[in-house]
Amino acid sequence: MDKEGIKGILPHREPMLLLDSVERNGDEAHGSYTVKGDEFFLQGHFPGFSVVPGVILCEILAQSACVLMDGAIAEGMLPLYAGIDKARFRRPVRPGDEFRTVCRITKSRGPFRFAEGKGYVGGELAVEASFSFAVAEKDSICSPRS
Repeated sequence: MDKEGIKGILPHREPMLLLDSVERNGDEAHGSYTVKGDEFFLQGHFPGFSVVPGVILCEILAQSACVLMDGAIAEGMLPLYAGIDKARFRRPVRPGDEFRTVCRITKSRGPFRFAEGKGYVGGELAVEASFSFAVAEKDSICSPRS
């Protein structure tokens, strides 16, 4: 599915919508994002040698995995990161790279979803991580500020 289809599932919008496309393949989500070079997260990271920050790579993995929760992310619900474990960064991801993800949900318990994902550039492993989410009602976590 393209960005418009992704927006029908995820609450993210530009500049934090970090998937160009994603497809379900059985119990896996296969996503892609091409690093253009002008993204906000590359400004100053690092001058003369732009590298996508690891936290952004983890966010791309999470967005890919969340597509598998389309039944759990109903109107008024938000998938929130609850944890990241075993994150390992194997190679830098740079402007011009197509970052491809393979993610799957490994367990569900109540409002929690547990997932694992891998990200590749040119077939070479760039990052792998396990992570968890809480699917929460937006109204229960977003109260007006005083």
